[in-house]
Amino acid sequence: MPDFPPPPPPAPPKKSRTNLIIIGSAVAVIAAVIGTGAVVVNSRDDKGSTTKAAETKPADDTVTAAEEPEPTPSDTGPQVFGLTDTVSYETGVEVSLSKFTRGMSSEYATPENTPYVRFTVKVKNGSTDTVDVTGLTVNCSYGQDGSSSDSIFDTDKGLEGGPETRLLAGRSISVPWGCEFPKGESSLQVEVSPDYESETAIFTGRVK
Repeated sequence: MPDFPPPPPPAPPKKSRTNLIIIGSAVAVIAAVIGTGAVVVNSRDDKGSTTKAAETKPADDTVTAAEEPEPTPSDTGPQVFGLTDTVSYETGVEVSLSKFTRGMSSEYATPENTPYVRFTVKVKNGSTDTVDVTGLTVNCSYGQDGSSSDSIFDTDKGLEGGPETRLLAGRSISVPWGCEFPKGESSLQVEVSPDYESETAIFTGRVK
């Protein structure tokens, strides 16, 4: 029989590039994740291998704002004085009450036959200007509920209302005044303004 050459050896098997592609892809994914600041977490269970990506949470920048203090309310109400106090204005004018007595108006008075309290309103001009006391106002109330009190005008008792003159600097004037005041009452409030421009002074107290 003729001699035949021996058969060539079998070619070596080609290496699969699948693993290289998968590994390369995994490296690229990890590099991309790391570049974006994400954290790769690998977990394995009985069903296989899974990969979970959890993003990092930003830091809590919450701040607490300080509370501004509440403004303190200013006392803008009128000041109250006792019946025998002297009220002094910044202009130098002074107002005071004195000589409290009880009485009954006459039949010709307005209002007539009415129990009242009588007192003297004194205005002293300690300023350097003339004070127009024709603008003197006097208003009264009585009782805990502040019942309005009518002024008494009785010429027989010398209760004729306010003055009709101006008060020169350094001088004073005393004006008798009467207000309705029931016999059973003792609480009295008198509001006085010496002229058109001055604030009202409030006097309050008890009259026996």
